[in-house]
Amino acid sequence: MSAAAVDRALLGLYQAGLLGLVALASPVLVGRMLATGKYRPGFGQRLGRYPAEVLALAERRPIWVHAVSVGETVAALPLLSALHGARPDLPLLVSTVTPTGEATARERAREAAAVCYFPFDLAGPVRRALDGVRPRLVLLLETEIWPVFLLAAERRGIPVGVVNGRLSDRSFRRYRRVRPLLARCLRSLAFVGAQTRADADRFVALGAPPDRTVVTGNLKIDQAAAAPGGAAVTPAMLEAALGLPPTPRFVAGSTHRGEEAVVLDAFARMRARVPDLRLILAPRHPERLGEVGRLLDERGWRWRRRSERPGAPGEPPPDVVLVDTMGELATLYGIADVVFVGGSLVPVGGHSLLEPAAHGRAPLHGPHMHNFREVTRALAEAGGALPVTDAASLAEAALGLLADPARRADLGARARGVVEAGRGATTRTLALVERALGGT
Repeated sequence: MSAAAVDRALLGLYQAGLLGLVALASPVLVGRMLATGKYRPGFGQRLGRYPAEVLALAERRPIWVHAVSVGETVAALPLLSALHGARPDLPLLVSTVTPTGEATARERAREAAAVCYFPFDLAGPVRRALDGVRPRLVLLLETEIWPVFLLAAERRGIPVGVVNGRLSDRSFRRYRRVRPLLARCLRSLAFVGAQTRADADRFVALGAPPDRTVVTGNLKIDQAAAAPGGAAVTPAMLEAALGLPPTPRFVAGSTHRGEEAVVLDAFARMRARVPDLRLILAPRHPERLGEVGRLLDERGWRWRRRSERPGAPGEPPPDVVLVDTMGELATLYGIADVVFVGGSLVPVGGHSLLEPAAHGRAPLHGPHMHNFREVTRALAEAGGALPVTDAASLAEAALGLLADPARRADLGARARGVVEAGRGATTRTLALVERALGGT
């Protein structure tokens, strides 16, 4: 059987499986679309049908940067800035998959000539997208490996590179099951810029060319390092908008179901010792805000949403501010006295500790940090983070930091040092991009 026939067979199996999953999930997806509108935005674009502002870029052959959601979009910001500075002649197209990612890209990716949704990984949508956009180069952030898209780009002579490449334990195990297909797709990549040596080795084990797979570092470190001095909303502005008194603040960010109850238990313990402490609570998923609000009511806390106006003068400030805005969490860490990063007390795999570390805050986190193993290890070795396991240990660790400002400052400086030491991923990634562009 020829290589082309093998490709067709593998892609046929892959697309059949993908369509089967869509068919099984479609009743749920349609129900959610009708009830909440969650999947409605950009549906036509996911079919490869782009508006005029996107198609107009085809004449100039844009660089297409794909970031699946909010975190990846934010990580891409320093790279977008560097690309625009190095090649102002080339327009930048940014795509995402989620509405929150799309909103973040439109708000913060100022160098982007246009923003759109990435196509479904099926032959028709991918063909329409690539033929309509005609990108000069495609950059996929982190773990966005789409077989139909990669092979279609290869057939058109469009180089594709992975930047800020990352493969978690779970992703690696899942991808190994379809290694024959993945190996064929990964061989087509112009380069893989991996976050760590472990990530690079995993890409190679799945079939990426060893000579085109290098360690560039983590773009999120560059973004986090730049954020405290370059945020559009400064901590002082945010403090005024929150309407909170100048008392100690505990920020719990990116929490998941099961963690808010633990955080509130810890907060109750902490309030018994620090009566003027305030909690700023930021659930990871906006659709859970109602659920978390009901939990706050059940616990009897005085609270309001971040988007609501502060109370009138003389009105008691809330005990808890529930964050219902996008893109502010990194800045909120900058006004915290103590920080907890969620997704870590439940087996989610954690979330990035870099944002609080960049503000000189030593983050508290649970035991489930396997998606951010390298950063967690670096912070632990530097003494710039504190592990906790439950409400009691979370309260104890936070109270210890609140009671000892000198120790809190020392741990925060150690955390910031890890961020500073890890800078440079943008420069190394830009070198790979320039090399790939030189061959187009």
